[in-house]
Amino acid sequence: MSAIKQLRLGTMIHGASGNMSAWRHPAVVSDASINIEFAKQTAKKAEQGKFDFIFVADGLYINEKSVPHFLNRFEPLTLLSALSGATQHIGLVATVSTSYSDPFTVARQFASLDHLSGGRAGWNVVTSPLEGSAKNYSRDSHPEHALRYRIADEYLDVVKGLWDSWEEDAFIRDKQSGVFFDKNKLHALDHHGEYFHVAGPLNIGRTPQGRPIVFQAGASQDGKKLAAKHADAIFTHHSSFEEAQQFYREVKQSVAEHGRDPEQLHIFQGVPVIVGDSDQDVERQYQQTAALVSIKDALNYLGRFFDHHDFSQYPLDEPFPEIGELGGNSFRSTTDHIKTQARQRQLTLRQVALETATPRPVFHGTPEQVADGLQQWFEGQAADGFIIQGGTPEVFPRFVDQVVPILQARGIFRRDYPGKTLRDSFSLAHPDNRFTRVEATQESL
Repeated sequence: MSAIKQLRLGTMIHGASGNMSAWRHPAVVSDASINIEFAKQTAKKAEQGKFDFIFVADGLYINEKSVPHFLNRFEPLTLLSALSGATQHIGLVATVSTSYSDPFTVARQFASLDHLSGGRAGWNVVTSPLEGSAKNYSRDSHPEHALRYRIADEYLDVVKGLWDSWEEDAFIRDKQSGVFFDKNKLHALDHHGEYFHVAGPLNIGRTPQGRPIVFQAGASQDGKKLAAKHADAIFTHHSSFEEAQQFYREVKQSVAEHGRDPEQLHIFQGVPVIVGDSDQDVERQYQQTAALVSIKDALNYLGRFFDHHDFSQYPLDEPFPEIGELGGNSFRSTTDHIKTQARQRQLTLRQVALETATPRPVFHGTPEQVADGLQQWFEGQAADGFIIQGGTPEVFPRFVDQVVPILQARGIFRRDYPGKTLRDSFSLAHPDNRFTRVEATQESL
């Protein structure tokens, strides 16, 4: 009998979870985004719940209208390096941009994190949606959307090639003979492409996972194509079961068209959650958090997705303004969704801003009701797993203590870790080294 397919879970370390003003919540650690003890506590709680991974998002541009959490937060790889020593099993996934970093440096950083953690590193690949990022990296302009993804495609080829620089048994370290490594098991990449010229080899050995796990965040057509070719996992967000199912089908089909096994790419829906004792308790929690956001802050938050567009210039209680293609070169899938929802539901600017600042979670209710919703999406092929985000700042421990045991009792979520690495947790095949694969092919000819 084949094993029952298992649901997978991650969570975000994302400051005071809930909304942009959640730092004001009475139960919250107000400096959560820069508080290492809070980060350790969250990671350990997730590991207690046998979560697959913790996930750290990032951005490269701020101004005075940015979400407070974004103004003062840890750099992701630095944070996860610290958390690797405070945890034993949970995966450590960090966001790093392909538009504002170099492949050799990123390959080395994630290989180092994989070694430090014993094989638990993951890289969330983003192309940086905010146009202001260029100002911090001595660039005249931000690359347009399609170009960013062409660069990312080659970038990933380079990084994966660098991770193959060493074969797994290349370092002999024989003190008697004086042989430190087998030079025949060292491979220089020698990449000459359209955007990158990288000689290699990488100055760190092959990692415990063969290579770190690759995530891709985004739901645009370019993003889906990149994920289908390169990624082990996707982080996305859809507000309805039907939309999530359609996305799931499209991505899995695209993976197959790239000659890959669709089961070797996991689709994670990022979902805010509220767990309560009753409908009334859930509504109380939601309203308490929503009330923390002023309309001014909500407009600023909405504007961030549209490259910090100033929405305060429009009437609040008239239909959402016609803004054309604004947002198409930033958070494209998100801004398209906002504009479509505003048009279809005939929402005012005030309604759009407040809903965007504090979205009402799709998954809310008693522990059983939340578990029911997750199970429906999982078994209905709308997701392979979920990245749980607290719909209020106090909800994540409650989710671990009350919802996870229900999922375990139903047999769709594990009771312990299956191995030592994030690749083990994801049940992903060990990757071939491209250089040994080529050699084996040549020998067979």
